Amino acid sequence: MDRVDFLVVGGGIAGLSAAIRLASVGKVLLVSKDELAESNTAYAQGGIAVAMGGDEDVALHLEDTMAAGDGLVNREAAAVLVEQGPLRVEELLAWGTAFDREHGELMRTREGAHSRSRILHANGDATGREIATSLLRHVRAMPAVELMEWTTGVDLLLENGHVVGATLLDGEGALRSVMAGATLLASGGAGQVYSDTTNPAVATGDGIAMAYCAGAEVSDMEFYQFHPTAFALEGAPRFLMSEALRGEGALLLNAKGERFMPRYHPLLELAPRDVVARAITREGLDGPVYLDMRHIQKDLKARFPGISAFLARYELELSRDLIPVRPAAHYLMGGVRTDIHGRTSLPGLYAAGEVACTGVHGANRLASNSLLEGLVFGALAAEAMMRAATRSGEKTAISASSPLVGSGDDLDIETWIADLRSLMWLDAGLLRDAVGLHRAEDRLAKLALSLPQAMTRRAIEARNLHTVAVVIVASALAREESRGAHYRNDFPQHDAVARHSVMENGQLRFVD
Repeated sequence: MDRVDFLVVGGGIAGLSAAIRLASVGKVLLVSKDELAESNTAYAQGGIAVAMGGDEDVALHLEDTMAAGDGLVNREAAAVLVEQGPLRVEELLAWGTAFDREHGELMRTREGAHSRSRILHANGDATGREIATSLLRHVRAMPAVELMEWTTGVDLLLENGHVVGATLLDGEGALRSVMAGATLLASGGAGQVYSDTTNPAVATGDGIAMAYCAGAEVSDMEFYQFHPTAFALEGAPRFLMSEALRGEGALLLNAKGERFMPRYHPLLELAPRDVVARAITREGLDGPVYLDMRHIQKDLKARFPGISAFLARYELELSRDLIPVRPAAHYLMGGVRTDIHGRTSLPGLYAAGEVACTGVHGANRLASNSLLEGLVFGALAAEAMMRAATRSGEKTAISASSPLVGSGDDLDIETWIADLRSLMWLDAGLLRDAVGLHRAEDRLAKLALSLPQAMTRRAIEARNLHTVAVVIVASALAREESRGAHYRNDFPQHDAVARHSVMENGQLRFVD
C-alpha cells in the first residue's frame, strides 16, 4: 500500500489547477487515464468567459450565468466563479498562456446568452489546448508532483466512512492501491454515455461512478447539455462547430434554406444552448440543418484555424459552403455533489470541474463558463484539501500492488457499450418522455445482466458508463417538468419551485 499526501484523479484544467497549489505543501500524485494532453479541456474550442472589465462586467456576468441556468443556479457558487475568475486568468497570463490579442490588447468575443463580449480565445479556436499546455508546463516543473499517464481510477478506498485513497489500474495492467491524505476527483464528464457526442473517448464518467458507488451524493444528473452545432456529415465524427462561429455572425438555415431562429427566441442564433439545440432538432425533422457563414467578410481560416483544417478534410470551407450540423452531447451540468470548496458528502473526497456539481451551471451552462469553472473551483478544492488533510509524510514511489487478472473480450465489450450509447441517445437524449425513459430503464436492466467484469480499462469504462446511465435515467424520470437542458415532451411546463435532484445509494430526492 503506497502513500502520498494528495491524490488527484484527472489531468484537465481542474486537476492541474489544484495540483499547482497542493504541491506547495506536500507530495501530489496526479493520474491521467490517457496522455495528459487528452482531456475535455484540450477539446474546448470556444474560449474562456471572464469579466475583465471591472465590477459592472462581473455583475453582468453573474446575471448572465443566472439567466442561462433557468432558475437552478446556486447564486453563491456563481458569484464565486465570476468574482474569482479574473484573478485566475491573470495567473494564467503570468504562467505564459498566450491568449489572442488585437493591437496588443486581449481580444474579447461574444457567445450565446452573454450580454457583452468577454470570451478570451487562444490560437483562434484552440483555447482549451493552450490553457492545458500552459498549466501542464507549470506542473511539470514542480518536483513535488508525480504524473502518471495511462492510469484509470477503479474504486475509492474507504476507511470508517472516510475516503483514504483509490485503487488504480496503470498502463502496464497492474492494480495499484494508493493511500492519500485527501483525494480529488477532476476526471471530467461523461459524454461517451451518448452515441453522438463532442467529447473525447476518455469522457466515460469514471469519477462520478467511483464516487456514487462509494456512497457519495450525486446531483442534477438529468441536466446534460447538448451542443447545438456538431458536424453532421454521415460517417464523420461529431466534431464541435464552436459557438464562437455564431458569435461571429453565423446563421442557422433549415433544409428549405430558411433562417428559423427568429421563430424560437429573441436572441436568435445566440439564444441559450438548450433553446438552439431543440430548435435544430425540430427543424431537422424535415431535413438537414446548416450553419451559414458565407455572408461574413472576414478571414475565417485565420479566425478558426482548427475548425477550418477539419472541414478541409471533407472539402468544405466556412466562407464558401453550408456546413451540416446537429446537436450532440457536450457537457454535464450535474455530477458529484459538492459545496463551493469542492467538499463532497464523503469526508476526504473532493471534486472539481465537470465531474462536480456545485450548482454553478444550474439547468443549462452559460457558454464558455466551463474552463473558468475548472480554474476557480480546482483552486478552491486544493485550498480546502490543504486545510483538512492529514498528510502521511511518506514519500514512497508508486509501485504495483497486484497483477491484473482477466482480460475479457474487447469486441464483445465494444458491442455492449455501443448498445448502451444508442439506447441513451434514443430514449434519454435531447427530447424525453416517460415511455422512452421507462424503455431505457428496462434496457439498462437487461444490459446489467451481461455487464463486463474484466479488470481492463475498457471493461471499467463500460461499468462506469452503465452506472452513469442508470442515474441519468432515474433522475430524468423523477423530474416531471421541463427546465434548461432537461426537456420532457409529456411535461413541457416549469414547476413553480426550482429544486435540485440528489441521488445516493439508489435513492433519489429533491432539495431546494
